[in-house]
Amino acid sequence: MLYLWLKAVHVGAVLVFLGGLFVLTITAVALSRLNSPEQMKERGVLVDTVLRWDRRVTSPALGLVWIVGIALVWMGGWMTSPWLLVKLCFAVFLSAVHGMTSGMLRRRMGAESVRPMPRALRVFPAAIVASAIAIAVLVVVKPF
Repeated sequence: MLYLWLKAVHVGAVLVFLGGLFVLTITAVALSRLNSPEQMKERGVLVDTVLRWDRRVTSPALGLVWIVGIALVWMGGWMTSPWLLVKLCFAVFLSAVHGMTSGMLRRRMGAESVRPMPRALRVFPAAIVASAIAIAVLVVVKPF
């Protein structure tokens, strides 16, 4: 019974994390199109709100995803499962996207001049969707 509760908490935390990650990356993509510091100041309240949400909700959800996920792996005895190793690659990628995107937004808001955002940022939303689908397939099907 404990396993099922942990699984439910894990899935809920994943949903909260992915929602926050989408907001973060879409905000970063939108801001990457701004060219002047004046435009950035106009958007400052929005970015500040998104970063506050990230600190208070998205980041703690990510921590919960990892903690509960590790507990589920241990309880399920899947430490050596090949599907889990592939899933972990996607999970690490999503965690890295979160760190890179939140860092870029914080630096961009603190900068006096508007530094260009990396072009790769534009593919992050699609990469998040693809990773989430891959993780869902791996967890449900356990193909290896």
